[in-house]
Amino acid sequence: ERVVESGGGLVQPGGPLTLSCTVSGFTWGYYAAGWFRQAPGKEREGVSCLSVTDGITFYSDAVKGRFTISRDIQQNAIYLQLNNLEPSDTAVYYCAIARYNWNSHTWYSSHIYDYWGQGTQVTVSS
Repeated sequence: ERVVESGGGLVQPGGPLTLSCTVSGFTWGYYAAGWFRQAPGKEREGVSCLSVTDGITFYSDAVKGRFTISRDIQQNAIYLQLNNLEPSDTAVYYCAIARYNWNSHTWYSSHIYDYWGQGTQVTVSS
């Protein structure tokens, strides 16, 4: 199983960015895909999640209304559209897959995800 993020970069405040997460090797599927981020000196935090079984999406209060998570089954990809970016969004963004266990009530907890990508840097600065 493999999880690979891409799409990070430097963007000006107010600008958009699209992150991609390509997953492979999950022959038996998975329960959910999540996006997390970690800023320097801070703990990793859950940003968004998509429950594959029912299509329900989740967002943290910090990004609700600005970020959108989606999935392309044919491309085996999960996307995170980031709009109206703020300097506080600067962080390394990680894609994660919940393969063996799932609890929507704790979608933001990193411990329920089994596979992680290497991360992609997003820097919001003028």
